[in-house]
Amino acid sequence: MQAKAHPDSQTASANITKRIQELEDWRGDTLAHIRELIHAADPDIQEEWKWRGVPVWSHDGIVCTGETYKQVVKLTFARGASIKDPKNLFNSSLEGNTRRAIDIREGEKINEPAFKGLIRAAAAANSAAVAQRKAKKK
Repeated sequence: MQAKAHPDSQTASANITKRIQELEDWRGDTLAHIRELIHAADPDIQEEWKWRGVPVWSHDGIVCTGETYKQVVKLTFARGASIKDPKNLFNSSLEGNTRRAIDIREGEKINEPAFKGLIRAAAAANSAAVAQRKAKKK
């Protein structure tokens, strides 16, 4: 599960693994499972470690973050407001114009095919934004 292009990716991946192990409860198990789903959905995703300890998955920009709190594992999608969510996985941060989040509580299961679809859609939205910026520069 190592990122391919970023020089700090091994450190980021190691930090994410360490965070998962340190949690020692359902949150670690959930974050580990989500991490697997993210990599299955987009094998080119890069792992990053930002803002003093937040796991981040990126593909042409931030796809989502994986924050852990006492009651939830929060997956915040940087461009979530612009991504179609036909299975209504987004259940948090719904009022914003840009981000959307999924809060997973202890014992909750995520719709894996729908989640993978969101990961792919977020990566595609980032790639489209990069292509649009490049086109404007020409």
